[in-house]
Amino acid sequence: MATLDLQNIQKSFGDAKVLHDIDLAIRDREFVVFVGPSGCGKSTLLRIIAGLEEATSGKIVIDGQDVSRDHPLDRGISMVFQSYALYPHLSVFENIAFPLRVAKMPEPDLKAKVARAAEILQLTDKLKLKPGQLSGGQRQRVAIGRSIVREPRVFLFDEPLSNLDAALRGDMRVELSQLHWQLDATMVYVTHDQVEAMTMADRIVVLNGGKVEQFGTPMELYHHPATKFVAGFIGQPNMNFLPARVCGTDTAGVAVEVANGPTLTLPVDPEGLTPGDAVEVGIHPEDLTLGDGGMTMKIHVLERLGGQSITHGHLGGTRICAALPGTAPIREAEAVELAVAPSACHLFDARGRVARRRDALALVA
Repeated sequence: MATLDLQNIQKSFGDAKVLHDIDLAIRDREFVVFVGPSGCGKSTLLRIIAGLEEATSGKIVIDGQDVSRDHPLDRGISMVFQSYALYPHLSVFENIAFPLRVAKMPEPDLKAKVARAAEILQLTDKLKLKPGQLSGGQRQRVAIGRSIVREPRVFLFDEPLSNLDAALRGDMRVELSQLHWQLDATMVYVTHDQVEAMTMADRIVVLNGGKVEQFGTPMELYHHPATKFVAGFIGQPNMNFLPARVCGTDTAGVAVEVANGPTLTLPVDPEGLTPGDAVEVGIHPEDLTLGDGGMTMKIHVLERLGGQSITHGHLGGTRICAALPGTAPIREAEAVELAVAPSACHLFDARGRVARRRDALALVA
C-alpha cells in the first residue's frame, strides 16, 4: 500500500488557526486513528489529506511523493464519509461499480472487482437490492465497497459509524478491523469515540486544539499518557484526577498528600517538582480497590454491569469513579473505603504535564 507523511501542516480560516504544525509519519499498512473532542481539527486534517481542503502550509507526502497540490482523484486516496452518500435509485452492484463506470473500466474487469469487494464485505447476496432495502450497517458496507474497488493507496474514514446504533457500531468495529487485516491496507480513521480508537487502531493520534497531544499505540497512551488531557481522554470510564500537594522528593520518588485522602509516595521522576507544589494524582477507575487505603468515597450512583460495578461518588469535594468487581458488596448512598497501589498512579503538575514514571516500574505498552 503506502506510507503517509504529514509535514508541518497548518490550517487557518481567516484569523482563526485550527491546525498547528502537524507532523506525523504513518507507516505502510498501518491503521491510524485521529481522535479528539469536537473542534479539535481531526476532520479538517483528514480532508486536507484527501485534498478536499487546502492546507495553509505544509506538505502531504505519499510514498515519498509530494501530493499537496494534486487533485483529489490523483492522490490515490479513497474516502468513506459519515453519510453513506449512496444513489437510492441504483442497485448495490451499481453503487459499488459507480467509480469504475466513471473511469470507463471494461465490463469484465468491473464485474470482477465488484464481485471481490462484495465477497469481502459479505454483500454478494445483496447486489440486486436497492439501498433502501438494506440495514444501516449494510449501507455503510456498500459505501466502503465503493472505496475498495478503486484500489487506493490510502483509505480515509470520517466517523463512518456515528449514524449507527450502539450494538451495530460494535459489530462494525469488528468488521472494519477484519477488513484492514484482509486488505492489508493503510487506513486513517477519524472518530470522537475513544473506544473505537482503542479497539481498532495500531496507533492513535490524540488531537487537542489543533495540536498533536500524543501519537502512540493504544496501550502507550493508556499506561503512559504524556499529558493530563490524554490521560483524561483515553480510557473508559475516564481517569480520576485528585488534587494533591507535594510533601517531598527523594530516591523513592515523590511524596504527595492527596486532598481528603492518604499520603502516597509515587515512583516518578521528581524533576521540576518541589515541596508545596500543587499537583494532581491520576488514577484509572479499575486501579481502585476495596480496602483500607485512606480514601472514603460516598457512593451516589452504582451501575451494575455484570462483570463490573461502576461506582460514582465523591472523595471530599472531588468526584471519583471506581470500577469494582461485579459482585462487590456495596450499595448506593453508603461510604466505602478505597485503596490504590502507588505504582498505578500518575502525577501531573499544574500545567498538566506528566511526571515520568520510573523505568523499573513502567508498564509494558
